[in-house]
Amino acid sequence: MLRRFALALALIAAPLSAQTQTPSPAPEVPVSQSPGSPPAPTVVAPKTVKVAVETSLGTITVAIEVERAPITAANFLRYVDQKRYDGTFFYRADPVQKDFGLIQAGTRGDPKRTLKPIPHEPTTKTGLSNTDGALSMARNAPGSATSDFFIIVGDMSGLDAKPGAPGDNQGFAVFGHVLDGMDVVHKILLSPTDPNAGEGVMKGQMLAPKIMILHTDIAPLQPRDFN
Repeated sequence: MLRRFALALALIAAPLSAQTQTPSPAPEVPVSQSPGSPPAPTVVAPKTVKVAVETSLGTITVAIEVERAPITAANFLRYVDQKRYDGTFFYRADPVQKDFGLIQAGTRGDPKRTLKPIPHEPTTKTGLSNTDGALSMARNAPGSATSDFFIIVGDMSGLDAKPGAPGDNQGFAVFGHVLDGMDVVHKILLSPTDPNAGEGVMKGQMLAPKIMILHTDIAPLQPRDFN
């Protein structure tokens, strides 16, 4: 009798024990896969146009920011499309220190090649910056830029616009960046210069010999998705 009573108690207790056990956690569902939630938005890079700048030292391929810097980009592409850069030169190199400086090219005011000045697009408007590989417009006063541009080696974000700073605080207008050919940029940066050529801050920075731009070509650059 006692054995049967103990067995009955064991049979009653068994399902109660199973019900009080902690259940195994369900697999975690990623937020992006939650039922009913919209898919994560795809971030698309701003539209650019790819340009190949073939020089006597090699080709520099650049992305021109037609969406973020439309005025400056359109100006550069006009020079490229009309072949106004073909036969001009990279004429200036300013190697401030190792892997830091700039090289400059353009028509240098040649009346047969140079178009009218364009409005200034400050980096505070475009969201771009004078960092490694950036293409930026040479100028005197804001709104005086025509054809001449420079390519930066290293971080020169100090050339960006600085609202509220004393004097000319509009900075230099960035309108593109190097995609391929930074090795060519470095070669030009380290090319010989004439210590007696140039005026003002550019004295001693004139390349000797200059590096010719043989020709430039435009090709569309498809927008890329950034995950």
